[in-house]
Amino acid sequence: MQYPLLDLYKRLLAAYGPQHWWPGDQEPFVVVVGAILTQSTAWANVERALAGLRAERLLSPQAILTAPEERLAAAIRSSGYFRVKARRLQAFARVLEERFEGSLERLFALPVEKLRGALLEIDGVGPETADDIILYAARKPVFVVDAYTRRVMSRLGVRPASDSYERWQALFMDNLPHDAALFNEYHALLVRHAKSVCRRTPRCGRCALLAVCPTGQAMVGGEVSVNG
Repeated sequence: MQYPLLDLYKRLLAAYGPQHWWPGDQEPFVVVVGAILTQSTAWANVERALAGLRAERLLSPQAILTAPEERLAAAIRSSGYFRVKARRLQAFARVLEERFEGSLERLFALPVEKLRGALLEIDGVGPETADDIILYAARKPVFVVDAYTRRVMSRLGVRPASDSYERWQALFMDNLPHDAALFNEYHALLVRHAKSVCRRTPRCGRCALLAVCPTGQAMVGGEVSVNG
């Protein structure tokens, strides 16, 4: 089944404009660290943790690998679950050192499927974190699926046959051109829309997708032209 995903993207882009998400001017390793730290916390907390790592001169693979765990945990305390995340950062740095001679370039040179497999073998790196790293640090075309994506698309009536991460990702990968810049911007726009309008309690009356959203139309209690 074909889904109008490009049309949804164009509507979101027209409403919000480019979001200028990762990587921007960030070094790839900083993006990797951010992807690990952002698990179960707000981005503002991650920014404070990254600043803490910079202040302690711990924002490199070798520094993270060799730092005492307590020192590393203290530097990222603002990110929450800081002891667990310190171990995950060290697990990533260890794999990078032992298997790829400490080189992100060597890791990112792998084909996407092998790169994803290598990342998923690292303790604490699940599908969403792995895909964050692949898309935003390696700049390879995979679509990142998160809770915001599921919420927005489900309300639009666009959903896969099952709720697995892989099926959600395939919905986008099978219906969009494989372009890293497009996937980057689309994910950012979905997050922006979910946070500002399509909240847990949605603000459907001000929704840029109301014209094509059956959930929103039902909630505002009126028919809206699909071309609106």
